Amino acid sequence: MIKKFLNRYKFFVILLIVNLILLFAAPEIGKKSFKITYDNLLEMLGVIPPIFILLGILDVWLKKETMIKYMGKGSGIKGLLLSFIIGATATGPLYAAFPVAGILLKKGTSIFNVLIFIGAWSTMKIPLLIFESTALGYNFSMLRLGINIIGIPLIAFIINLFLKEEDREEIYQLAQEKNI
Repeated sequence: MIKKFLNRYKFFVILLIVNLILLFAAPEIGKKSFKITYDNLLEMLGVIPPIFILLGILDVWLKKETMIKYMGKGSGIKGLLLSFIIGATATGPLYAAFPVAGILLKKGTSIFNVLIFIGAWSTMKIPLLIFESTALGYNFSMLRLGINIIGIPLIAFIINLFLKEEDREEIYQLAQEKNI
């Protein structure tokens, strides 16, 4: 039981031990390290519950057939635009996008559209665009947005092109097996 716990949380346990050693060896640095850890924990606790609610809604309310129709293989421009919109309007840090991407895969969304979704989540958030426009200028923001609108589908296309069929099947299989 303890061995299973330590194996599962070994990274956390190692960091805790390092922080404790640091606390005794260099108290100021150790206190600062624990403060940063505490702040990060609070931030994650503010983000993760809404993401889990979103995941539950996606998993329970959305039918697989609906997702396949609108975002599955062969959904075309409709799936691409929907992936862009969902990714650009989502909130939260990038690490929150991956469980959502897992649910999308589980529901039959094409890998291409999941890549679009992750790309849009990471680079095209609307609040980021507004802040960027005021801080760096409208021209810069529109240029970057235009490059993203072209670049994200291009990157997704290239990845999709070079992805072997057995890799695709493995990705979908992992999405089905994981209880996200």
